[in-house]
Amino acid sequence: MHLRSHTGEKPFECTVCHKKFAHIGNLQVHLRTHTGEKPFACTVCHKMFSTSYELRLHLRTHTGEKPFKCTVCHKTFSQSCNQRRHLRTHTVDRLVQRTTC
Repeated sequence: MHLRSHTGEKPFECTVCHKKFAHIGNLQVHLRTHTGEKPFACTVCHKMFSTSYELRLHLRTHTGEKPFKCTVCHKTFSQSCNQRRHLRTHTVDRLVQRTTC
């Protein structure tokens, strides 16, 4: 199974949209996008999610956990994608400072 990540083989195909997957589990999760199934519930607000990963990210809104820190200004974020987006603002700020001098 691990070898598929090196060979690019994707033997599992979605019967709805024909997207292919290397692992059956990934196909099963993908199928929820077509069925709308959301088997994972938040115990705090009861919002439903398609994957346990999405639920774990959501739970941070209730716990206040922010494990991702900006290396420039030390602002913290609950999701790495928000940290990366924020980090680009520092790059833009530096470019603006250079062009205004």
